Amino acid sequence: MTTAHNALANDLTPKSAPAILEQLVQQAEHAGASDIHLQSRGKSAEVSFRLDGVITAGAELPTEVAERVFGRIKFLARLKTYQETLPQDGRIAHEELKCHHDIRVATYPTVTGEKIVLRLFNQATAQSLEELSLAPGARTEMENFLRQTTGLLLLTGPAGSGKTTTIYACLRHLAKTGGRHIITVEDPVEQIIPGTMQTEINEAIGLDFTRAARHLLRQDPQVLILGEIRDEATAQLAVRAGLTGHLVISTLHAGSCKGVFERLLSMCPDHSAVASAVELVLNQRLIRKVCTACDGTGCKDCLHTGFNGRVPLIEWLRLDDSLRAQIRRGELSALAPKQMLAAEAQSLVNQGVTNEREFKRVFGL
Repeated sequence: MTTAHNALANDLTPKSAPAILEQLVQQAEHAGASDIHLQSRGKSAEVSFRLDGVITAGAELPTEVAERVFGRIKFLARLKTYQETLPQDGRIAHEELKCHHDIRVATYPTVTGEKIVLRLFNQATAQSLEELSLAPGARTEMENFLRQTTGLLLLTGPAGSGKTTTIYACLRHLAKTGGRHIITVEDPVEQIIPGTMQTEINEAIGLDFTRAARHLLRQDPQVLILGEIRDEATAQLAVRAGLTGHLVISTLHAGSCKGVFERLLSMCPDHSAVASAVELVLNQRLIRKVCTACDGTGCKDCLHTGFNGRVPLIEWLRLDDSLRAQIRRGELSALAPKQMLAAEAQSLVNQGVTNEREFKRVFGL
């Protein structure tokens, strides 16, 4: 059990369930955590934070305390407090916990008891492109794309790699520039951007990405943001929209710039349309920064992890006539991105922004 783990456990257990829950959320906010995990383990419940993309031990609550905390969470999220054998989803407004974030609640039954995950949604203004700490080349390519009136930008990378943050930065940039009708289809809407029309999908009633986008195109958008391309219908719709006078931004799980085209071509039989529609592909990761308060040795500010905050690593592929011709022929071997991820990460290690241990974690070495 870590120093932070012991301190939190001693600080939480004497308090009431509402006070414990409020304190957990406040501690998560102070540390910059994105999620709080509460996992029943028979005689106790483990509490951990997802901090800078890594699960970090937080506290351990006795069963009787955990049961009250779980009940409090469900009550505030308007869930069935007695239901422990089926998953439930809900939300808690930030006012109810005296915190700065609205919270999405997801419960799930496990063999050791119920698990609850609290996702903290930052309602503050989305970051600008300037605030993302992007490599200069990547930022220039994105700004050039956003000045266009048509075409498709695709972002890829694993879950938690910052794709949504990048999209919101693009959205904020477009809204600030003004003069265009902007529509989004998201799952869920994490931040409200003034000057845009944002839609949250609801698959329970049949409102998925494809159906929402198809109907929203009738609203005459000039910019369409699709949270994710999940199937052939959405892929073909995004490509078609990018060819017919719309600026389209979306994400696609592929893992590399070349992988984006491998997946997209498998979902879209018209290879010529794909080659003509796609303008820019970004492959993104996030790497943790060494905590400046302790120089990486571990302190209260970083929950004794040695890291505090993250910066994006981005490699990109901008299509030109030569690459489009190769894509039409299905020849993908030459699709090499600019500024390889590992090279950018090594540069940050050399600058002392991050360290070798984090480099190895990000690249699985």
